[in-house]
This record gives sequence, structure tokens and C-alpha cells, in this order.
Amino acid sequence: MTDVTSSKSARRPHHWRRDLVELAALFTAVAVADAVANMIVHGPDGPVLLVASAIALIITAGFHTWWSRRHGHDHDHAPPVDGPSADRAPADGASADERTDLAADTATALWRMRATVRDAPGSLAALCTVLARRRVDILTLQTHPLATGTVDEFLLRAPAALPARQLTREISLAGGSDIWIERADTHDLVDAPTRVLGLATRTALDAAELPLALRQLLGRCTIHSLPAVSPTGRPTGESVPVEGILESTTMRLRDPNGGTITVERHHLPFTPTEFARAHALVELDARLGPRVPRSRDVLTLPEGRITVRRADQSDVDAATAMHERCSERTLDLRYHGPVGDADRYLDHLLSPRHGRTLKVQTASGRLVALGHLLWDGEETEVALIVEDAWQRRGIGSELLGRLVALAVEAGCASVYAVTQASNTGMVAAMRGLGLPLDYQIEGGTLVVTARLRGTDERQTPATDETPQGTSYGIRPGATYGTR
Repeated sequence: MTDVTSSKSARRPHHWRRDLVELAALFTAVAVADAVANMIVHGPDGPVLLVASAIALIITAGFHTWWSRRHGHDHDHAPPVDGPSADRAPADGASADERTDLAADTATALWRMRATVRDAPGSLAALCTVLARRRVDILTLQTHPLATGTVDEFLLRAPAALPARQLTREISLAGGSDIWIERADTHDLVDAPTRVLGLATRTALDAAELPLALRQLLGRCTIHSLPAVSPTGRPTGESVPVEGILESTTMRLRDPNGGTITVERHHLPFTPTEFARAHALVELDARLGPRVPRSRDVLTLPEGRITVRRADQSDVDAATAMHERCSERTLDLRYHGPVGDADRYLDHLLSPRHGRTLKVQTASGRLVALGHLLWDGEETEVALIVEDAWQRRGIGSELLGRLVALAVEAGCASVYAVTQASNTGMVAAMRGLGLPLDYQIEGGTLVVTARLRGTDERQTPATDETPQGTSYGIRPGATYGTR
């Protein structure tokens, strides 16, 4: 109640009719009490009845007082509370244990759930009724029509004390089948159209964003890119029709750069709606053609200024010329194989489909260093090569720091570098990141893994083999991620 309302109530006029009615009621009660008292007193047991009545009243009053104190029914003495403060009143005056219980009752968790229901009136209402009975709030709902039913995808806010197993069992009893549920986070609160538009924008600005956009669009999945021609120049024989292929937990799409993009998600079949969204994103990439952001950073060294910018397949000739100026030792540390085969992989490495590449150019435009970030599951590979004349000047560390920043931006959990145990420069650069590092040595090959973030609740262990790469330190078919 506001102060204005209280002041109006305080000035409310007094009516004389109400006073007369109250006096009349009082006199009537006194008259009735006098008549009853005279009847009892003048009776044979009058005094005994009066004493017994008094004792009974005292006992009743004492019992009422004890009962009220024990069960907390003392609302007559508590000030009225309404509005927003009413929700806080019990917690403000409660004990620490009561406040803990109240917090436990109000704690919630976010879940993503899918269930297949019959395509019949009332089937979705049955699921919603079960959720409402368990105090589960439906934040978003998407429907994916199938030939024999409908897949309903929910984003739920449920009591934290409600286990996923119990929720799944009750949805099953309500008519749901093929139920899948996993923990969600606040990033899932964005509605599907907004998320798709954002991914389309990222893809339009940078061709390297396509595999990352597909992974975020489809959730935890593994994406492979197999080019039409292998790095050694041999046809791979992989081709799919323009409309693509959907096979339950696998979809195959035609890569705009040639070859095939394969998306696998073994824990959850793809729906035709998801396949259509992925196909539209790949079609957008194909229509826009090759594109790389042309931003650049200028760094100053004692020998002069150098420029760091994104590279693509148009830089193959400049990279080949840099290889010719590098020593066999430098090429061997980078490619872990015959030096003469190094040039064959440049077209693959510089393709934005397989990752991101940064190049370093001098003031005259000569390319003197390359840094690669290659999509390979959660443990994305980083690789560096610096021309001999420009080594030991901090260029490698600068490139590595920028590549790790790109990996963090892309949501990668870790990055790894494959090199030789004798490559102290690469080891020093990895240590200079200031990140937790893991070392694995096999037959003189050193794999250094830097963890970029902790594993969240929704991740499952990757099924790919330990990322050792081929004998040349790269994979013929790049794996974009398991997330």
C-alpha cells in the first residue's frame, strides 16, 4: 500500500449510524449475558457451572496459544506484505538452513531435449502437460516434420533436483519416443532464426567459417572435408549430387571448392530440416566464391616493418618461393618428410576450407613466414614455418599467439603442434603461450598440446585417433570438430 493510499484511508469520514449500531449490539450482548448469568446463578448448581466454564475457557485459551506457537500461526501479529517484497519476506526472516532449502527448491538447470511424437492432435499437448506437472518451463520449441511423425526439440528450464532420467521416463510414458536430452547453456537461448542468420553472416565474410558454422548449426558433430584431388595430385573419387545425401546420422554435401563435406553425428540422427539448413549454408558459400578478410597488422622489428595478414590459395607461388629459400633443416622440421614433397601440400594448406593461414610479408612484399591453424577436431593443429634469415626474431611467437587467438574465437578446446623433439624454437614458442601444456613423444616425434579451456558438460570424448598427422604433418582429409 502506498503512502497516498494510506493518507486517503486516514481521512475517511466517520458515520454516526455505525456508532449507533455498535452501541445497540453492545447493549444487546450485555442483556443476553445478564439473562444467562441470572438463570445459572439462581439454579441449584449455578456456582459450579460458572467455575467449570471459567476453567474450560482457560484451558482452551492455553491450548490455542501452544498450538499457534508450535505451528507458526501467529499471522495476527505479522505486518501485511504484498507486492514484490512478499516473495522475499520468508527468506529474510528464515534461518540459514531454511534459506538453503529455499535456494535448492528454486535452483534450475537448462536442458536441450528431442522427442519424436505421433503426427496426431494432442500428442504435443500430452508432452507439455507432463512438463508442466514437473514445473518445467519450455523456453523454445522447434518442430521437425518427418514422414511418420514429428521431432519436437525443446529448450527447457527445469528444477535442478529433477534428474534427466526421470524426465525422459515421463516423456516416454506420455507418448514420446527416440528421446535425447543433454545439458544446455545460455548460448542456446538464442532462437533458431537468429542463430542461422548470424552463422550465414560469418560465412559470407570469411570462407574459412563454413565448417565452424556447420558445427555450431548442427551441434556436437564431426565434419570431414575430402578434396576431389589429394595433395599428391591423385583423384580421390569422392563426389555427391548437387542436392546432397542424407543417411540418418550422416549427411554428405558437395564442397564448393570441389570434393565432399561429410557431417557425422552418431548420437542423434539428422532431420530433413537440419539437412536443408546445412545445404543452404553450403549453397551460400558456393555462390559467394573465394573470400578472405583483408585486414592486416603492421609490426616493427629492428630490421624494419613486417605485415601480418590472412593468406589463401592465391599465395601458393609466394609460399613456393619461400620454400626455395629455406634450408632442408627448416623444411624437415615443418613437414616431417621428404623435402622435395613440401610444395605439393601448399594448395591444401592454404585452402580456407581446411583452416586459417597467416602470412608474414616484408615491406617489399616478400613472404617470409606462414602460420597454419588446421581444423582437426577439438585438438586443432598449429604449424609454423619461418624463413631461415628471419628466424630468432620473435616472428614465430607472434604468429603462434595470433593463431591461438583465432582458435579461441572459433571455440576450440585445445591446439597441438607436431614437431621433432630437437625443435627447441617451437617448444619455446608453445611454452611462451602461458597455457597448460601436455607433451607426448613417440619415436622422436613430439606432440605438444595446449589446453585453451576446460571440457564442458556437454562434450563427449572424441572418437578420432590420437592426432599424429601423416608423415608430412597434415591429414589428407581434415576433420573440423567434435563438439
